[in-house]
Amino acid sequence: MSLFQKLFKQTFIYGLATVLPRMLSFVLVPLYTKVMPPGSYGEVTLIFAWFAIFNVILAYGMETAFFRYYSSEPNKDKVVSTSLISLTATTILFAFIAFLFQDRLALLLNIEIQYIKYVIYILALDALAIIPFAWLRANQQPQRYAIIKIINVAVNLGLNVFFLLLLPGLAEDNPDGILSSIYKPDFQISYIFISLVIASGLTLLLMGGRYKLPSYTFDKALWAKMVRYGLPVMIAGIAFTINEVFDRIMLAELLPPDIAKSEIGKYSACYKLALFMTLFATAFRLGIEPFFFSHSKTENPQKAYAQITNYFVVLGSVILLAVVVFADQLKLLFVLNSDYWEAMPVVPIIVLASFCLGIYHNLSVWYKVTDRTKFGAYISIVGAIITIGINYFFIPYIGYYASAYATLSAYAIMMFLSYYFGKKYYPIPYNLRKITFYMGVSIVFSALSFYVFKGQLIIGSFLLLVFLLLVYKMEYALLKRIFTKNEH
Repeated sequence: MSLFQKLFKQTFIYGLATVLPRMLSFVLVPLYTKVMPPGSYGEVTLIFAWFAIFNVILAYGMETAFFRYYSSEPNKDKVVSTSLISLTATTILFAFIAFLFQDRLALLLNIEIQYIKYVIYILALDALAIIPFAWLRANQQPQRYAIIKIINVAVNLGLNVFFLLLLPGLAEDNPDGILSSIYKPDFQISYIFISLVIASGLTLLLMGGRYKLPSYTFDKALWAKMVRYGLPVMIAGIAFTINEVFDRIMLAELLPPDIAKSEIGKYSACYKLALFMTLFATAFRLGIEPFFFSHSKTENPQKAYAQITNYFVVLGSVILLAVVVFADQLKLLFVLNSDYWEAMPVVPIIVLASFCLGIYHNLSVWYKVTDRTKFGAYISIVGAIITIGINYFFIPYIGYYASAYATLSAYAIMMFLSYYFGKKYYPIPYNLRKITFYMGVSIVFSALSFYVFKGQLIIGSFLLLVFLLLVYKMEYALLKRIFTKNEH
């Protein structure tokens, strides 16, 4: 197997394991919106936002530092044991302090007190599995990595379906049975987090073998180097996570308490419809990154990078328009409670924001292949500042629309900054006329379909057909060349 084939195979498997949890969050939206009002779903999504931020903090870049020193240090067991001891100690310390001050923590995070214990358990269990998962990746065991991730997703999904959909009926049919004793009305949020605790606990149990080392050695000098290496990664990770989830937290803080979580629930449910673009962008990025690095030393790799970005923009433009055109049909499938539909006008904004983020990831090849990754951190920090600023100043006036516009503004500016600095440090001959044309037409058609013609399916479908014909006409020669090559 060639190096490229091996990289592609491993990236596909890791990509599957990465995309599946995102798919789970999408698949569960119909279930959650069916059994919970917007306020309850808002509570859940607010807690998930804090999960994302605390996961980055509790890892403090140690996963990335592990990869860096596991590949360079001759004594690999020392790297494993040092990082395991470090993360285990900090996780136990976090759990101890969090349980000790759980009431204050719940108040600080704007989370109902009855859920804070679940939050602490889940964060601790996930933190303890970081290095075992990193070890699998470092030792090129993508199949085992993916299997355990898939088990986690399957268990979580199965328990959610059981607790939220099946248990109420089973308990009602057999009031004297054992199932009726574990069923509690209006306990949906707790059931969601109990499912997560069980899934995370099982995952750690399956990975527990990585904790069985011949001996444990804590190398202070190595640990200091790993922390110094990891902390900038943590800062960049926090900045990027702020761009993804901090709008929910700011909505909870800046909207009136009596409506805040209901508004978060509506916004988050409709936000999920952008996941089609997010999944496409994630899968594309995971599949193409090995190509970026494997071709960085070839003659004129910039031409190939430019062509790949063109492909992404063409496909992304089609997905943008398709999601917007069929948004009203998608909401019937995935957002089952009409109480949530009030936030549907944010969908085109969020889909376009996800498109800009996908383009940013494609443009970011320049700082990855030139080892200027600090620019990635700087750009993410700029995006975080924009996210916080727009949300802070405009949420009190326009609510979750401010969050949608903040997300679009942050990702669009990150995209332009990456292009600007890339042009300076590693020029790539992007076809700006074609990129601008596809993006511009898809944005105009999306706006016409959704906002002007109010989601009329016939008109939207016509606009989508016209756009597809434009793509076919402009890319016919390329498509013919690709399929002709595949025939030989």
